[in-house]
Amino acid sequence: QVQLVESGGGLVQAGGSLRLSCAASGLTFSGYAMGWFRQAPEKEREFVASISGSSGLTEVADSVKGRFTISRVNAKNTVYLQMNSLKPEDTAVYYCAASGAGRAPQTRAVYYNYWAQGTQVTVSS
Repeated sequence: QVQLVESGGGLVQAGGSLRLSCAASGLTFSGYAMGWFRQAPEKEREFVASISGSSGLTEVADSVKGRFTISRVNAKNTVYLQMNSLKPEDTAVYYCAASGAGRAPQTRAVYYNYWAQGTQVTVSS
């Protein structure tokens, strides 16, 4: 059974930083691209960042480019999202997801097979 467990969300002031972690089990982690998505109240879920399974290729949404960094440690079955210079508009529930199309980072949610439960990130102004 595949499980994705997130940690690291919370409340932070604008300009601050948070690091989200997502630990995976039940799958061959290096064979999966991993991604982060977010959903703010009354908005659609949107892509944030993705990283390929083993080559380290990444894709980052323009809205967070230069502020957010995605990384992974395959030996720990964990993917991270380092979020710096946070803004109130970054407030959302953040979801980690795993895609079986692991050779390249995936930006579309439809390509993701497994999803975590979500973790709240709130940025106060």
